[in-house]
Amino acid sequence: MSAPVLEIDGLTAGYDHAAVVRDLDLEVVDGAIVALLGANGAGKTTTLRAVSGLVRPMQGAIRFQGQDLARVQPSARAKLGIAHVPENRGLFFGLTVAEHFRLGYRGERLDPAVAYRYFPALEPLRDRRCGLLSGGEQQMLAVGRALARHPRLLLLDELSLGLAPVIVESLLPVVRRYAEESGCGVVLVEQHIELALTIADRGCVLSHGEIVLRGEAEQLRANHELLISSYFGEHADLFTEQSS
Repeated sequence: MSAPVLEIDGLTAGYDHAAVVRDLDLEVVDGAIVALLGANGAGKTTTLRAVSGLVRPMQGAIRFQGQDLARVQPSARAKLGIAHVPENRGLFFGLTVAEHFRLGYRGERLDPAVAYRYFPALEPLRDRRCGLLSGGEQQMLAVGRALARHPRLLLLDELSLGLAPVIVESLLPVVRRYAEESGCGVVLVEQHIELALTIADRGCVLSHGEIVLRGEAEQLRANHELLISSYFGEHADLFTEQSS
């Protein structure tokens, strides 16, 4: 069995001393995709921000490849192999596609060939400014820039935000392919439940900061009514009853 690339034990995190995520446990193994689902405000983005170091946990432990990250700064986490694509994509509209691949942390060199291999549509756009790209092209650039770091853990926050479903359907299989070919673990936060579970290995539903439902992606897709009710924080106890 693959060793966990990410282990979260009893994570409680939030803002201004108010917990948004409570006592969360999560594990991601090499090459696996875990879909983190839930309504707005459920704590999905806070969880990713805690893993990448942008939010300091109130309680609990986060380990990356067995290393406790409690004293590791965000920039150091990125160098270790954690790549975070935030909800706002983290791009610079005045820079070209090629210039984005020349931006790295101190001493870090990105590999644009990886991005162009997984997103070939980006290569002809190398000299185009990011602000002139379509929404789908910007998202390809954001993810491609993360892949250019050769990450061991990829955190993706709302790839589908502001994009047409047909574009999302072309993006998500690339994430699946990269995970399989590189062995990178992925945590995918996504509002499009069906699309996320199509490429994920496992799914977890957050409601009010707590995981109320988790299981194999295929199992969750098959029980659509339970999935939707848990998504909105209702009848989460039924999963335990039906699984026993």
